[in-house]
Amino acid sequence: MTAETGDVRLEEFLADPENATLDLPTAAARCTRALGLQSSVVYLSDIQQRRLVPLTDVATPLLVDDSLAGWTYRTQSLRVAASEEGGMTAWIPLVDGAERLGVIAVDSPALTPDVLRRARALATLLAMMITSTRAYQDSFVRRLRTRPMRLPAEMLRAFLPPRTIGTTDVVSTAVLEPAYELGGDGFDHSLTETTLHVAVLDAMGHNLASGLTTAVSLAACRNARRTGADLPELVESVDDALSQWLPDQFCTGVLAQLDLASGMLRWVNCGHPTPLLIRDRRPLVDAMRREPDLPMGMPSLLTGRRRETHEIALKPGDRVLMYTDGVTEARAVDGAEFGLEQFADYIIGALAAGELPSETLRRLVHSILDSPTSRLRDDATILMFEWSPPSR
Repeated sequence: MTAETGDVRLEEFLADPENATLDLPTAAARCTRALGLQSSVVYLSDIQQRRLVPLTDVATPLLVDDSLAGWTYRTQSLRVAASEEGGMTAWIPLVDGAERLGVIAVDSPALTPDVLRRARALATLLAMMITSTRAYQDSFVRRLRTRPMRLPAEMLRAFLPPRTIGTTDVVSTAVLEPAYELGGDGFDHSLTETTLHVAVLDAMGHNLASGLTTAVSLAACRNARRTGADLPELVESVDDALSQWLPDQFCTGVLAQLDLASGMLRWVNCGHPTPLLIRDRRPLVDAMRREPDLPMGMPSLLTGRRRETHEIALKPGDRVLMYTDGVTEARAVDGAEFGLEQFADYIIGALAAGELPSETLRRLVHSILDSPTSRLRDDATILMFEWSPPSR
């Protein structure tokens, strides 16, 4: 099959309106044939990023931490190996923007540069298809869960953005555990042409009311943000929403905005742990330490005091960690806390080794969950963003 023939068949596939109504496995198979490839299998990450689950039952799930497919997912790099049928298999990352979705296995008698080019094109097309359909197809959800999810967690997860977003200037990534039993933690991040908006929230309690508090806070923040409100007005909108609809609830949090051109970071801390600035592989523990305001909701309105906005100028390569106290308060069997120092050391060591930020957070939260000497006492949310503008 020539490159020209492949291009024509791909154009025919994309132009066929019937393909828009196909289920994803069928569309993926047709797209594979249209690109002149022998066969492909799509694997998607489960919600805890432990397993890579095939879209159909033609293959078995693979472990993220112990497989060639997992290596591709962890590093976002191509991996090639001999296939069981005697040909070759290319493992290619499935990525939508900066968000890791999974991997795709493409089999071929020989992996020529042209075959690899078409395989990467297939991965790009399928990533867009997956992102556009997974929000309303429960078949995805059922495949990617390993156990039932509690109602508060179901509600909160419906509000969460992708785990990772980014541009050439900035990348923001987050993890949240326990995945199936969330109570009141949540995060948000979004981008405009000029600004990264981030928020980490922790509502009082660990029940449905807590989840509702965080959901209302996220909605209020987004609503104000999308009408052009400045940072103090974002926090005020959360205060107003909670005092009106959930007057007995409150929510701690850090809301921040990063100017992508200048690196100026502005934030408001509402009774939350101090964000951690990492510069030149060193934690600057006190760089963002300010007197926090009261939590968002009725308690903060009683003071009558306007929220205080803080500023700090980031340098290229700076990373900022925002987290809930469930991370630093994770306890060992002997009662000792995980602690901010150990938390920071882990992040710095992994990033110094060249790990992707999203992979660093995945492994960090799993190290807490899986260690026989530590356990979570509360929801644990970590959000990290890195400002790395291109040299001008």
